[in-house]
Amino acid sequence: MLHRRLPLIAVGAFVAMVALTSLLAWSVFREVGSTFAPLDGPAWLDAWFHGDSGWYYAIAEDGYSYVPGVQSSIAFFPAYPLLVHAVGLLLGDDWTTAAGLVTLVSAAGAVALFADWVRSRVSPRTAVVAVALLLLYPYSFFLYGSGYSDALFLLTALGSFALLERRHFVLAGLVGILATGGRPVGIAVLVGLVVRAVEMIAEERSARTARSLALAGAGGGNGPADPAPAGPADPAPAGRGGPVPLRELWAALPAVRWRQAALLLSGTGLVGWMVYLGVRFGNPLAFVAVQEAPGWNQGSGPYTWFKVVFLGTIVRGVWENIALLVPQALACLIAVLLLRTAWRRFGWGYTAFALVSLAIPIIGTKDFMGAGRYTLAAFPVIAAAAVVLADGRRPRWLLPVVLVALAAGLCVATVAFAHGVEVS
Repeated sequence: MLHRRLPLIAVGAFVAMVALTSLLAWSVFREVGSTFAPLDGPAWLDAWFHGDSGWYYAIAEDGYSYVPGVQSSIAFFPAYPLLVHAVGLLLGDDWTTAAGLVTLVSAAGAVALFADWVRSRVSPRTAVVAVALLLLYPYSFFLYGSGYSDALFLLTALGSFALLERRHFVLAGLVGILATGGRPVGIAVLVGLVVRAVEMIAEERSARTARSLALAGAGGGNGPADPAPAGPADPAPAGRGGPVPLRELWAALPAVRWRQAALLLSGTGLVGWMVYLGVRFGNPLAFVAVQEAPGWNQGSGPYTWFKVVFLGTIVRGVWENIALLVPQALACLIAVLLLRTAWRRFGWGYTAFALVSLAIPIIGTKDFMGAGRYTLAAFPVIAAAAVVLADGRRPRWLLPVVLVALAAGLCVATVAFAHGVEVS
């Protein structure tokens, strides 16, 4: 019963977490006030309005602008602020409330989809642990009302995969447009969808072969085996029998048809954004160039790849920055170490999605700033962490200790964010 109702229970737990974290954020907010003024929403939502929320507010209210060499709003992809703008118009130009509502509704949907996804792939106990990890992850406070795009991206990523699993290839591609138009790591959704579609073909072939062999064995070898039923077979659930061999994945490529190719539609979110930037500002890659602006200083090249700034922060002992950056670096490290478990349990497609989701912020940031919340999007890794923690061979005390530590981290991060600290 619990297993079947897990999505509904997960949403209920999400609502409880929203109430608890919002109360905590509001208790800080009423003492220190906002880093932005004026704000037009209820106080409990205004308490979540810090950091990059101001950029999204400006985009929703006034649209995009770009000045080369200066921090500009085109660094932020359009899916979230456009949706906030649409909701804000319905609310009478109330952008703060609109941003919070878009985040909360998106996050509730994402939590439900994650619970539905994980319950079909792991044991009931592990599924419950996975939902708990998602809700208690320290950077999950970005799901609880902040004016950030993380919740919408997680919803569109999970939604596109859910549609793919139900063979709604065109719809999966269309939802994927919101993902690739939502943030730079959206390309991970396109990669994951394509790899998963090929993997599903390989799984269907393997299932048909196994059925034919079983029928042949049942016939005792006297005469030809009964033919396999017409139509696609139910795929073997990823993770229960391990991922399909790589050679079978490769052999399935020629079987890709136009309906699977519709998944490539998801890439038009990024393409459309680049076309807009090219037409309006004369540079289709302006969202990359603007990262080098003073204040962000997020250039590319070896200086960024090898984390010279991060290492310098550690060596110089800048403890205020160390406290912000090291937890995010550790989150990335743990996520990378969990990729093998994700591959063994959930297959090639979801691992490809998680790998690209992690690789872009890890390689592209000079000091891991922002990587904590970007790791939140790699939902197969969160499920893989649950698999590890719920393993009966682990010490019984490990899981509760991890959950308590995560909850404490979530509280600390929420208080810091409400104080206006750039947590991630």
